[in-house]
Amino acid sequence: MIDFRNTNTLWSSILAETLQRLGLTTAVICPGSRSAPLTIAFAQNNKIETIPILDERSASFFALGIAKKSGLPTALICTSGTAAANFYPAIIEARESRIPLLIFTADRPPELRDCHAGQAIDQVKIYGNYPNWQAELAIPSASRGMLDYLRQTIVYAWERSQFPTPGPVHINLPFRDPLVPVPDIAVEALETQFNPEDFFAGLEPIFAGESSTPPSPPLLRGGEESTMQQWQKCDRGIIIAGVAQPQFAEKYCSAIAQISKSLNWPVLAEGLSPVRNYAQLNPHLISTYDLILRNRELADKLTPEIAIQIGDLPTSKELRNWLDKTQPQRYIIDPSHHNFDPLHGQTIHLRTSVEHLATNILPQVPPLSKGGLGGVLTSPSNEYLQLWRNTEIQVRQTIDQKISAINNIIEPKVSWLLSQILPPATPIFIANSMPVRDVEFFWKPNHLEIKPFVNRGANGIDGTLSTALGVAHRHQSSIMLTGDLTLLHDTNGFLIKNKFVGHLTIILINNNGGGIFEMLPVAKFDPPFEEFFATPQQINFAQLCATYGVKHEIIDDWEQFKQKLSFLPNSGIRVLELQTDRRGDAKWRQDNLSKFAKDL
Repeated sequence: MIDFRNTNTLWSSILAETLQRLGLTTAVICPGSRSAPLTIAFAQNNKIETIPILDERSASFFALGIAKKSGLPTALICTSGTAAANFYPAIIEARESRIPLLIFTADRPPELRDCHAGQAIDQVKIYGNYPNWQAELAIPSASRGMLDYLRQTIVYAWERSQFPTPGPVHINLPFRDPLVPVPDIAVEALETQFNPEDFFAGLEPIFAGESSTPPSPPLLRGGEESTMQQWQKCDRGIIIAGVAQPQFAEKYCSAIAQISKSLNWPVLAEGLSPVRNYAQLNPHLISTYDLILRNRELADKLTPEIAIQIGDLPTSKELRNWLDKTQPQRYIIDPSHHNFDPLHGQTIHLRTSVEHLATNILPQVPPLSKGGLGGVLTSPSNEYLQLWRNTEIQVRQTIDQKISAINNIIEPKVSWLLSQILPPATPIFIANSMPVRDVEFFWKPNHLEIKPFVNRGANGIDGTLSTALGVAHRHQSSIMLTGDLTLLHDTNGFLIKNKFVGHLTIILINNNGGGIFEMLPVAKFDPPFEEFFATPQQINFAQLCATYGVKHEIIDDWEQFKQKLSFLPNSGIRVLELQTDRRGDAKWRQDNLSKFAKDL
């Protein structure tokens, strides 16, 4: 609907209508005066879900979660002043984790800047280099030429949020008064001359989805042999499936499995990748690599010649140190323009998706006659793969026996148990710090097609609850796994409760402090460790949840835990709190992580 009541309503409604026709489904809006024209325009467009959220930081991470789950840009709107600054952490995360966001910040017009007009700060390029693209629009105008400019600028903004790499786009919008829809006769008269179908002709949804074809990678480098043929000849190769949140998880996992089976190379799969949850697809899946590599003798025997890294490296410091020490020829598979090599090795980035590689490149390369691609492997290749597989089986059995015997509430058992008991295809948002590490250590391969989500772009704890609610909004009942400090950092996310559609179960590991710091050298120095690093907060979460009207329950034993997660409700938010001993959990890890593969 185009609103001709005045220049600001016309300008804003054309912006909203353009986005709706391009495919926008959701706008998250924070309250404020200067953004009133935008708020009214989006609220009046009945094809866009508009969600009002009080806290800008929480709102921005909620929008991030929605975009993360859907793969589509989400609009984020705020008023002028420091409201825009509160979006910054989520914009950084969107950039680093390649999530499409459209940020619209309302602003004072130029004549009311730098003159103490109030609620006016310098918002132009406020987010530095983090947006994919950023611009300040002209002052709203009702002329046809300026409306054409507005439409095409918004089309370009939509495209840049998805191509060539998804990420945030920032548009700053100055508005003069009136900010409310006070009628303007001159603008109202334009309605009879305006033909919407002519104005929006040719505007169709633009999505970066599975149909988008990245450019073919440079498979020929410096000679006669292609990269694929080099891979085929290699007897000691590994595939590393790192942190990933693909829109089409089964196709992603199948593509990795296809390459693995063709080359007969093991897949070292990060717990924050869906690969471990589609274990039926991949017979060469290795989930205990972090623990295996703590055995230095084994780590030396397993030295690879080539490593194919898919996306980001896994969280594991052991794996990174091993790659840094052994220096295999590394190929990184990802269609984006980002640099995915923090180790600065002899790395070749193949700018393509793993699906494209498996579907379009792999079938075109003839198998080597000596075996390899589709053939019977020679013994050296079998020996290397078999060493990985046998070690995985033994370490996995040791872990399972050790953890299954634990009856008291302990952090590592939470991740291990979740990988076995969640309903099929459950989305789970995993908080940073210790939860992501316990998932990497202990998450068991399964056939449940669980969908992991994380904020591993900047690896911060900002907005964790809000992001998880965004992932869960209007989708399957979901899980969030978090520590106490991370949840406390974003309790304003509970204000989303009344607008949230769906269900989120929050598994709260309450060890009264920062468990991750217990694993670091600084833990030996107290003071100042406990007060300045562990930072215990002594919060009664039952009372906190009651304040927000959120259900809360303390979990005392594992059978109760299993029962609560075997079936997930359809609506609402609930917190299942497991109270643990922070120092005891850290000591258990320190005592056991290096022992699981010690005697192999």
